[in-house]
Amino acid sequence: MCKNKVLARSAVRVAVLSTLVAPAGVWAGGFSLNEQSASAMGVANAGTAANPENATTVFFNPAGMSQLSGTNLSFGAAVLDIDAELKEGTGSAVRDDGRPVNGGTGGDIADPAVLPNVYMTHEVNSWLDVGFGLHAPYGLAADYGDDFKGRFFADETELTAIAFSPSIAVNDGNGFSMGAGINVIYAEGKLTKFQDYSGTEARFGLPPGSFDDGYADVEGDDVALTFAFGMLWELTDRTQFGLSAQTGTELNLDGDAEISNFPQGSAGSGGLTFSQSTVTEKATVPLEIPESITFGARHHLTDKVTLLAGATWAKWSRFEALDIVSREDNGPVSSRTGPELGDDSLIAHVSENWKDTWQANVGAIWQATPEWALKAGYAWDESPVNNDFRTARIPSGDRDWLTLGAQYADARSGWTVDVAAGVLLFDDQDVDEQNYDVNDEPMPGAARFQGTYELDAWSAGVQVSKSF
Repeated sequence: MCKNKVLARSAVRVAVLSTLVAPAGVWAGGFSLNEQSASAMGVANAGTAANPENATTVFFNPAGMSQLSGTNLSFGAAVLDIDAELKEGTGSAVRDDGRPVNGGTGGDIADPAVLPNVYMTHEVNSWLDVGFGLHAPYGLAADYGDDFKGRFFADETELTAIAFSPSIAVNDGNGFSMGAGINVIYAEGKLTKFQDYSGTEARFGLPPGSFDDGYADVEGDDVALTFAFGMLWELTDRTQFGLSAQTGTELNLDGDAEISNFPQGSAGSGGLTFSQSTVTEKATVPLEIPESITFGARHHLTDKVTLLAGATWAKWSRFEALDIVSREDNGPVSSRTGPELGDDSLIAHVSENWKDTWQANVGAIWQATPEWALKAGYAWDESPVNNDFRTARIPSGDRDWLTLGAQYADARSGWTVDVAAGVLLFDDQDVDEQNYDVNDEPMPGAARFQGTYELDAWSAGVQVSKSF
C-alpha cells in the first residue's frame, strides 16, 4: 500500500473515531441494586445492619448470622420498574457539523427487571455460623428507540451482575459478633450508540449525507472479588447496633469494540476516494465498584413496635471516567483515537467525575398479632452523578423511596412470607451533553444533546423464609 493511502486512511479514522464515546447509564445510588430482600424492602432497608430477621443478613451484615438458630433459608424475587423518558418538546441535538438531528423522545428507556435471590445460613455450634447468598448486587438496563434524537450519544446500556457470597460469623456469647464474607461477582455489559460521520464529511469537503451513519457496539464480561465485614453489638435486650463494610474493586469487561459503516479513505491517481466497512478491536471497559460502609440501629420501643434507622456511605468518586481501552498494540481504532483523547491506549473516553454518596433510612415494624407484622419505611438516596456531566445514558438524580410491607410468620411450621412494595420519587433532570477528552476539555465539533427527563419508579418484592 502506498504512503498516500496510509496517510489518507489515518486522517479519516482520526476524524471519525474521536466521536466513539459510550457512557454508562445509572440511577440514584450508582448501579447498586437496593432490592435484595422483601423483608428489608418493607422498611426501605432501614437498620438492616442491625436487624437480622432471616438469612438475607448474609448480604446486609454477615455478623447477623450469629443471631439465627439452626438452619435458615430465604428465597424470593423483586421487580423494579423505572420510567424514564425525555419530555416532549424539550429535547434537541446537533451533529458534529452543526446540523440538527431529527428524531423522537426515544420512549421509556427502562423495561421492568426481575431480581431473584436465595440465601442460607447454618448454626455450626454456639459460637460459629456459616452461610451463603446468590443475588444480583449491581445492574442496569436502558434502551432508546432507533429514532431517538440523542442516538449519537446513547442507544443501549446493559449491565448484568450476579454474586455468590460465602460467609462466616463468630460470637462471644455476650451479645457481640463479627462476620466476614467474599463476593464472587460475574458481570457482563453492553454499550451501543449510533455513529455520526458528519464531522468527517465537513473535514474533507464532502456534501452532507455522503456517509451512512454507523453503529458502535462494545460488549464484554469479567469476574471480580469484593470482601465484606460486619459487627453486631447487642447493647440491651431492646437495642442493638450494627456496622457492615465492603471493599471496592474494578471489573474489567473484556470483549470487542465494533464500529459499522466506518469510512475508509484511499488516495489514488484519481484523487481521494472513500468506502465504508466494519472495524473491530479487542477492548476492555474498566468499571469501578465502590467501597461502602453501612451503619444500622434497631430499638424495640414496645413489645409490638420496633424502630429502625441506618445510613450507607459509598465511595463512588472512584468512578472518574468511563474508558474503552484497547487490548491490542497499535490497534486499528486506538492508534487513531488515543492521541486525540489524550491517552494512546484509548478507544473512547467519557468524563464522569462521580461523587461519594450517602443513603439514609428510617423504618418501623408493628407486630399487629403474633402472626402478622406491618412495616413502613423511608429512604433518601443520593445520586453519584455529577450535574455537569449528566448524559442521555445517566438522566438521574437524588430520589426518595417510600415503602410498605407485611409479614406473616407461622411459628409452628417455621415458614415466613414477606411482601413489600415501594415508590421512588425523582425531580425532573436536565441533560446537556457533549464530548470531552481526558482533561475534561470539549472535543472539536458541534455535537451536543440537550433535554429534560421525567423519572419515576416502583418496586415490589416477595420473600419466603424457613427455619429448620
